[in-house]
Amino acid sequence: MIIYFLRHANAGEHLENPKRDEKRALDQAGIEQCGHIGRALAAVDAQVDIIISSPLKRAAQTAALVGNEMGYEGKLVLSDALRPGAAFAEFRQLLDKYSRHEAVMVVGHNPNLSEFLGRYISGNGCEAHLEMKKGAVARVETMRGPAALQWFMTPKIARSIYAAAAESSRPKTSRK
Repeated sequence: MIIYFLRHANAGEHLENPKRDEKRALDQAGIEQCGHIGRALAAVDAQVDIIISSPLKRAAQTAALVGNEMGYEGKLVLSDALRPGAAFAEFRQLLDKYSRHEAVMVVGHNPNLSEFLGRYISGNGCEAHLEMKKGAVARVETMRGPAALQWFMTPKIARSIYAAAAESSRPKTSRK
């Protein structure tokens, strides 16, 4: 199975009221981050069978926007196993539930998404430390043996790659 770990994009400042914070939407920078990551994933031909997101608004928006850029046409699945504060055991159960799928994207929050990624790729009960910035995505493959991190990309890297690809595809004008 291929698992894409995606942290929600920028959503402004944390709100003290937990109920209001759950409804905090992406800001303009976050919407742009989703575009960069989604287009970069489409450019590397990343395809997923299912996208599973935390039910919090900023995560669900990230999942929908990135999925749209990738050409994902399936239904977005919301799961409490990706909420802030969820336990690794809940995350493992979630992956087991969807293990019949070849490629899955999970969209969540820090610090638990970074923890889940680190624990998932360490495989021996230890925890690798990977800091997922807002909008970052990691590809993990579990098809041959233990889970292996294939690549890790931040929105800044995705923007740079996309800009370089666009520049290289422009027709060159000759000077006389």
